[in-house]
Amino acid sequence: MVMTDDFKFFSEKFADLKILRYQVDGFEQLSLKQKRLIYYLSRAALAGRDILWDQNNEYNLRLRKILETIYLTFDGDRKTKEFKQFEVYLKRIWFSNGMHHHYSMDKINPEFSQKYFLHLIGRSNWSDFEHPQKLIHELLPVIFDPAHDSKRVSLDSTKDLLLESANNFYEDVTQAEAELFYTQLNNNAGENPPSFGLNSKLTKENGELVEKKWKENGLYSEAIEEIVKWLKKAQEVAESPAQQRSIAKLIIFYQTGDLKSFDEHSIEWVKDIESKVDFVNGFIEVYGDALGIKGSWESIVNFKNEEATKRTEIISNNAQWFEEHSPVSPEFKKEKVTGVSAKVITVAMLGGDCHPATPIGINLPNAEWIREQYGSKSVTIENITYAYHQASLGDGMLEEFCWDKEEIERTQKHGYLGNNLHTDLHECLGHGSGRMKKGVTVDALKNYYSTLEETRADLFALYFIMDPKLIELGLTESDETAKAEYDAYIRNGLLTQLVRIEPGKDLEESHMRNRQLIARWVYDKGSTENVIERKERNDKTFFVINDYRRLRELFGELLNEVQRIKSEGDYEAGKALVENYGVKVIRDLHDEVLERYKKLNLAPYAGFLNPNYEITEEDGEIKDITISYPENFAGQMLDYSKNHSFLPIVN
Repeated sequence: MVMTDDFKFFSEKFADLKILRYQVDGFEQLSLKQKRLIYYLSRAALAGRDILWDQNNEYNLRLRKILETIYLTFDGDRKTKEFKQFEVYLKRIWFSNGMHHHYSMDKINPEFSQKYFLHLIGRSNWSDFEHPQKLIHELLPVIFDPAHDSKRVSLDSTKDLLLESANNFYEDVTQAEAELFYTQLNNNAGENPPSFGLNSKLTKENGELVEKKWKENGLYSEAIEEIVKWLKKAQEVAESPAQQRSIAKLIIFYQTGDLKSFDEHSIEWVKDIESKVDFVNGFIEVYGDALGIKGSWESIVNFKNEEATKRTEIISNNAQWFEEHSPVSPEFKKEKVTGVSAKVITVAMLGGDCHPATPIGINLPNAEWIREQYGSKSVTIENITYAYHQASLGDGMLEEFCWDKEEIERTQKHGYLGNNLHTDLHECLGHGSGRMKKGVTVDALKNYYSTLEETRADLFALYFIMDPKLIELGLTESDETAKAEYDAYIRNGLLTQLVRIEPGKDLEESHMRNRQLIARWVYDKGSTENVIERKERNDKTFFVINDYRRLRELFGELLNEVQRIKSEGDYEAGKALVENYGVKVIRDLHDEVLERYKKLNLAPYAGFLNPNYEITEEDGEIKDITISYPENFAGQMLDYSKNHSFLPIVN
């Protein structure tokens, strides 16, 4: 990856978070038309920010407005310990797009007191509010009562998942009612059903269940109208007919709320493999809904990294070979792999559920029938992985959690490529592999679907990263790349990801459950052969791989079972796998890891500042679009709230 040597990746650190910058290398070399397309799509990406905040919790927009007003107008002493605590609280709220931690889903509780908060209120300017005291009184229990809306997404299968979740996807609806509602829609839809519920809030009117669509002249209309405005401008400078059609279908979807239009958009989007500039915009991922039905709003704007894409093109061109040589049962393999396209991208703008925290790869669309009939697009976001890599250099993690010098050196030499190859295989082939039994839908796995799907894609990547085929294809020079990735995966799954969990808590987030599930399962199943050995030195625990070949076989065995579970919709087997291996944390090991990590003084989570784009005009004509990088997190968040906020604080 070619980057500027003096680029400043690190911005700041607070609480358990660090803020980084990503460099948009190659933007200056794009044509003016491509720059305009990125600019318009970026404005559409910023326009939907408020949607996600409101989806995450009904009080979030009100809370943000109150906190930002205090931050901007408080005329008291800003150097006190309490005010610094208030600043950190606000930054955490900004980072998580609301009052729940972006990863653990637990409510973020302030370190300052309610008494001090009222002091802040009394020394701030409320002239922009009609009834500030009423709003503040309403928010006091929301902020200070730990039991009020304590969990944004609850995956506790012993309780009603919807009643226990504080997100804003359902209102006065039980889990049983929602499941029956959407099961009936799917049963009556015939072949190729749309993703029912993806773009709506489910509530009750006169005792009857009704969907309130997120669309123009519906919920979130003001923000959606702004998104559409910029999409129309983007359509005018689209790079290909397929991209024009894709944007046109997306506009229709936003205007009508018709999910069939979104499917048509997704199909055109998959077909568009010519355009250098690309984007994702819409209600996409369903991790924010315990039932895996409602789509959180997100956007990513990007352009192809031509040189790095050669790697993913090799993988996608051999997709049929990988499918045929997968260790899963033949009845669950695709007979013919269709439309697999993969590329490495440079992200230019992140929005909604992709900002500040962002994925490092994506594979879309999510609709299984579109994947099977038309294929999918997979991307590795290499300027993000590069920023992570640069920010981690010299942080002490390897020295603390690797067993020996050989493991450290292998990670330093081969780990970056290993991580990128894993992402390539995970997104390009893993998510797009396998097939469902006729009549089975992903809804059958309910709240375990997201974890099991990520498990399946990870296992596909882990199994094939050590296949000799990768050396034959020129993707890596030796098994050392795979060994470095195996070391990192087991180290993370059994040890280092635990730094993200508070003492006494279990794993809640789907990706964390997926990683522990895999690592714990192979550790357990390989115990009699000592495939992975638990070692101790100076009262510190390490996990050391003794047999990489056998470990690969175990990854294959688990992949076979997880694919069967998905293909057959075997809810009970999926539940057992996740609950037995992916949820519970070993308490004494967790305490040890937290203590070791604390001494490093690092932040376990990272997010990003977006770049800024500015139009240069002469005589009303656009001459150029320039890029710059912001100085600090608070400045960007306040700018977004001032200039890219379109929803009322109560929706």
